[in-house]
Amino acid sequence: MSTTCVEEVLPPVLDSTSDQPPLFDGTTRLYISYSCPFAQRAWITRNYKGLQEQIKLVPLNLQNRPAWYKEKVYPENKVPALEHNNKVIGESLDLIKYVDSNFGGPSLCPDGPGKREFAEELISYTDTFNRILYTSLKGDPTKEVGAPFDHLETALHKFDDGPFFLGQFSLVDIAYIPFVERFQIFLSEVWKYDITAGRPKLAEWIEELNKIGAYKQTKCDPKELVEAYKKRFLTQ
Repeated sequence: MSTTCVEEVLPPVLDSTSDQPPLFDGTTRLYISYSCPFAQRAWITRNYKGLQEQIKLVPLNLQNRPAWYKEKVYPENKVPALEHNNKVIGESLDLIKYVDSNFGGPSLCPDGPGKREFAEELISYTDTFNRILYTSLKGDPTKEVGAPFDHLETALHKFDDGPFFLGQFSLVDIAYIPFVERFQIFLSEVWKYDITAGRPKLAEWIEELNKIGAYKQTKCDPKELVEAYKKRFLTQ
């Protein structure tokens, strides 16, 4: 398994005052926000497959985003979005599958009996997982988040040929880690809740993911994350 990748000099963030880059000129561009968990899914996928030269990062300021992005790139005005072959692909789960299928590098869909079916089952659960976690912040999350994290703990027992959901690192891990990362930080800092307590497989999963350079380069700043989530979820 590839656990290291070249440390990349990240491009500056574009905002409403930034010039529009050349569009649909044959360059493949991945539009992201450095702080967005949905965009992080696509960013990790690009890095792990070693596509830093083939797919150019275009980071946007979502609080002050350029008008040309909605007008000329992606009318949905969300990230991530991939500009490739004169078309734009959005929606993070669709996008990571597209990158895995249409570009070189290590496959992120391990083969094996039952693995593809289990992958689809887990990926389909991500929306429920995220909804429960974010909704929990309206009340006392310590009473609400146990079940979804227990679901992950149980899922991690399915295959024993590696520490990840499908044994080997895959799109399933990429789908979950941006959100687990954020809630591990926020629940620990604000609510003193340890998501790994009593969940050894989840603890091991996070530990192993933190050894993967392609993921480590995309991690959020914990202090910024806590302040942003406090402002977003805890202010009335």
